[in-house]
Amino acid sequence: MKTLLNWITVIFSITFFHGQDISAANQIAIVLRDKAELTELHFPKSVNQFYHQHGFEYVWMNPSVNKSLLQDAILLLKDTGKRGLSSKDYHEQSLTPEILNTVAGQTQYTDTKENAVTDILMTDALITYINYLHFGKYNPFYSSSFIDGNNIEGFKAVEILYQALQKDDLQKTVLDVQPEIKEYVDFQNYLNVNYGDGVKSREEEFKKIAINMERLRWMDASRDTYLLVNIPAYSLDFVQKDRILHYKVIVGKPSTPSPVLKSTVDYFTTAPDWKVPQNIFIKEMLPKIVKNSRYLEDHHYSLYNRSGKAIPATSSNLKQIYKNPYQYSIRQSSGCDNALGAVVFRFSNSYGVYLHDTSQKQLFEKTQRALSHGCIRVENAGDLAAQLLKYDGAEKEIPLMKSFMDRYERKDFVLKQPVPIMIAYLTCLIKNGKLVFYNDIYNLDPILERKLQF
Repeated sequence: MKTLLNWITVIFSITFFHGQDISAANQIAIVLRDKAELTELHFPKSVNQFYHQHGFEYVWMNPSVNKSLLQDAILLLKDTGKRGLSSKDYHEQSLTPEILNTVAGQTQYTDTKENAVTDILMTDALITYINYLHFGKYNPFYSSSFIDGNNIEGFKAVEILYQALQKDDLQKTVLDVQPEIKEYVDFQNYLNVNYGDGVKSREEEFKKIAINMERLRWMDASRDTYLLVNIPAYSLDFVQKDRILHYKVIVGKPSTPSPVLKSTVDYFTTAPDWKVPQNIFIKEMLPKIVKNSRYLEDHHYSLYNRSGKAIPATSSNLKQIYKNPYQYSIRQSSGCDNALGAVVFRFSNSYGVYLHDTSQKQLFEKTQRALSHGCIRVENAGDLAAQLLKYDGAEKEIPLMKSFMDRYERKDFVLKQPVPIMIAYLTCLIKNGKLVFYNDIYNLDPILERKLQF
């Protein structure tokens, strides 16, 4: 029904704004209206908006406009593999080399239904290319339909394409929409050097690169300072313009995986207490509490009712809690045994996860560190806190922060410059010019590979 309304809107717009009979400029609109004449468009709203903005004129099929424009578009779509993309996503069955070469060789403008269809499909292919380069094809934060109908943080593919035509620099304008973060640029540079005649013999390697370039497109496009947690590598990098600091991390178990997300670290807190998530309280701790009445005291936990009032761990109270556990919660006080350690880094997200220190520092000696309930535990968390203060221009507060950590005293340190954080799932990266692979601990690569249809 929505699709039908879109077509009606297009025709109404043509009639209202242009008020003209069927003509060369109007042939595009006629074909857009008649959906049966087109292969399914990936971004129909954007295509309609583009032609409305362009006066429903031909863009690619009119040699009098710019003879090199179609050739530039053909070259872009020819090099999709070099960008870690699949040519199957850009109407390759309709925009065959034979058809495009025939059209490119035209010396005279011809107003036919076939040319209109080809023009529209080429526009959709370029809009799709721009969106997939910027957002990826299977972005978990924005669906294709949402991308098609919205301006997202100042980005809209139809505007990028229109600007490219105005600037008369299609290739550069389109390729500039790619992420600028170091990890993505490293992949792109690697493909520029190695994607060529021997690609078939290295097909699996390039599939792995393409999968991880897709994941990096899900993150924000342009950043020079950020925190990047890579789940499969059990690592956190604090990336800045002039240096990269590396930290080991512990991530979620396959049964309780750490989520992929993007946010900003706004502040961190020394000596935090820990409000135990309900699922951990009910599934893991409650049986231990019932079995051992001293469990709460030994681990510095306190019981609270639904209104937030502390209650004693008497046998009668424990019986009530066991019968109706969702009415209660527990909290662990700060101290050397606290699960969050001496500092926790907070960032807004819908998963309730955070980055924190730990009292179990021996676990960082393990090679495989998928051990948590989903939160990220970081080694040398005090150093990371100090580096964030230094970046924030608050280096003089580092001794104060360390003293609060040492004494397990609570204090919030708010950053004047919040630092972007990305928790990503990257099963390979370029390190010192070489491709390095990591274990697919959540077995996610095969799922994404099937979706991308290489």
